[in-house]
Amino acid sequence: MEPIIKVKDIYHQYGDTEALRGVSVNVYPGEFLAVVGANGSGKSTLARHLNGLLLPSSGEVLVKNLSTNNPDDIWTIRAIVGMVFQNPDNQLVATTIEEDVAFGPENLGIPSPEIRTRVDEALKWVNMYDYRKRSPHQLSGGQKQRVAIAGILAMHPEVLVLDEPTAMLDPMGRQEVLEAITYLNRELKMAVVLITHHMDEVVLADRVVAMGEGKIAAEGNPKELFKNTELVTSLGLDVPQVFALSSLLRENGLKIDYAFNPEELVNALCRLN
Repeated sequence: MEPIIKVKDIYHQYGDTEALRGVSVNVYPGEFLAVVGANGSGKSTLARHLNGLLLPSSGEVLVKNLSTNNPDDIWTIRAIVGMVFQNPDNQLVATTIEEDVAFGPENLGIPSPEIRTRVDEALKWVNMYDYRKRSPHQLSGGQKQRVAIAGILAMHPEVLVLDEPTAMLDPMGRQEVLEAITYLNRELKMAVVLITHHMDEVVLADRVVAMGEGKIAAEGNPKELFKNTELVTSLGLDVPQVFALSSLLRENGLKIDYAFNPEELVNALCRLN
């Protein structure tokens, strides 16, 4: 399968600090890719290269074979790759939710009837359609973030990049946003790149890229990554508690599968009987 995004040996310099050092990674259509790392590892800097918000000091980022280094292609690239940030308040600009979601398509010059269709569709995808007449300021943090995601979806991107979208949310808000992201990926087959430091979010991904000191330190599926406890710890990351417990039980002789959530662990233990 041809990658939709190709990151080719990119470096990025902030003053005297080298934030990215020779990073190469692909993003494929329909996949759920998680990018993890401690603060300062370069994961958010990488995210901003995926739609040209940042440009590499050297190397190249190609989106459907369009280079972010080419100013003539940058708006086409940003229509393909949508970006959602930590603080939804920074992305909400209108007085009602439906006006906010319409903002992006309007700027793209989409005809009004099509905008109406896109707004309704996007709000339904994130389960916020019933709130469309409300002000964004009346919403919880999780609801605001889902509206911010809908605003990107209304522009019909092929890839959704989310830079720590749950970092400022309470547990309920985090769950709401993760359910929306998972739905978009699994049901609508949208490619998702999730930047996160919450290891329990990583288990949702098809593939994980772990970063450290501006480089890719490991790449694989979540189970492969978390099996390497020494590497995960060295990168300043935690192993999900349920996975750590299932690993401990295996080390003590129980013949069970690795588990990522309580239900998997319970099922694995029940199968022992």
